[in-house]
Amino acid sequence: MTALILFGTLALLLVIGVPISVSLGAATIATLVTLDAPFSVVAQRMFTSLDSVSIMAIPFFVLAGNFMTKGGISRRLVVFSNKIIGNVRGGMALAMVLACAFFAALSGSAPATVLAIGSMLYPEMIEIGYPKERSAGLLAVAGGLGPIIPPSIIMVVYATITNSSVGDLFKSGLIAGFMIAVVLIVLCVYLAHKENWPKNSEKFTWSSLMDSFIKAIPAILLPVIILGGIYSGYLTPTESAAVAVIYSFVVGAFIYKEIKFSDMVPILLDSAKSSSMILFIIATSTAFSWLFTFSGISKLLIGSILNMNLSATMFNIIVAIVLLIFGTFLEGIATCVLLVPVLWPIAAGLGINPVHFGMIVAISNVIGTMTPPVAVNLFSAASVSKLKMGEIARGEVPFFIGFLAVFLLIVFVPAISTMLL
Repeated sequence: MTALILFGTLALLLVIGVPISVSLGAATIATLVTLDAPFSVVAQRMFTSLDSVSIMAIPFFVLAGNFMTKGGISRRLVVFSNKIIGNVRGGMALAMVLACAFFAALSGSAPATVLAIGSMLYPEMIEIGYPKERSAGLLAVAGGLGPIIPPSIIMVVYATITNSSVGDLFKSGLIAGFMIAVVLIVLCVYLAHKENWPKNSEKFTWSSLMDSFIKAIPAILLPVIILGGIYSGYLTPTESAAVAVIYSFVVGAFIYKEIKFSDMVPILLDSAKSSSMILFIIATSTAFSWLFTFSGISKLLIGSILNMNLSATMFNIIVAIVLLIFGTFLEGIATCVLLVPVLWPIAAGLGINPVHFGMIVAISNVIGTMTPPVAVNLFSAASVSKLKMGEIARGEVPFFIGFLAVFLLIVFVPAISTMLL
């Protein structure tokens, strides 16, 4: 009965369009009415979930990402990516994948990657003759590299929940992100010739490549500073995020000179709104997860799964399917905070590596950003392209299949996730 009230209330609120963060909190309070537990525990759980040094990395990375976009860092990465490709058919599509990979190493956010790269490359691609649906579809899928190539917000959240190593998760994310980027590039090359995509109008020259590289050096150094600080042990993920904020501001304001004093208030407000949305989802999801455990539903679920005598591989497959389903109607961080506290104890009991399990969680949640109805990458791509969601969904099909294929390979082959550990 408790489970019915908890999930029934959540489902009803989501169906009528209540935001996920509010739906989680309201479902928790509605269920507490039927249990002998004080409402104050909700506030306590929400506060405790945010009382973490690791969680502070999230608003720092969000602010750094906005400084990068406003300060010209992302634009120079796009130009550099475009110069690398040269005069080849479908070159700008390849540049979009590379630019998303570069920007992913800075922002850690999928929709931020889609908006930053799409606003610069998509209009130019359409102007020279690229198919609208396919270009927008590629943008939605390539933007998914944001939470996979480190730094990654969702990996920080997962590490906080499971007490795992953020650095190890970031190392694994490098491998997964590289594999996905290669698959997307191969698909772009194939489709460019099959669908006769246009060539770059500007021929490749070493001088133009070097010029774009020199201009992009301050931007390229940012992921080196972030990841180098973490892997060297000199900086924690939160400290590296704070350094990223300072560095991106200095580069944007004093080197590229594109951040003006008048830009500061809008940037800070936008960052505060984005961060508060993420943190509120984490807070209410934590309260929801606590009630899930307190009511005994979690124990019943764990017992039922363990009684099935599943192998680690079969459990990972089931988890992947569950996460992909949840990802179609829940925001990625909400899914992570909601399900990981329930699923991780089972995974640990089966001897599953926390980094491998973290990759399954992170990538499945990214896939959720591409699948309606809650598809933030599709919404972001729609805002850039002005196309309908259905049109973008049709255009993303081959890239989505490639992304999904890499995900399934990682699910079945744990060694991929742990090869750098």
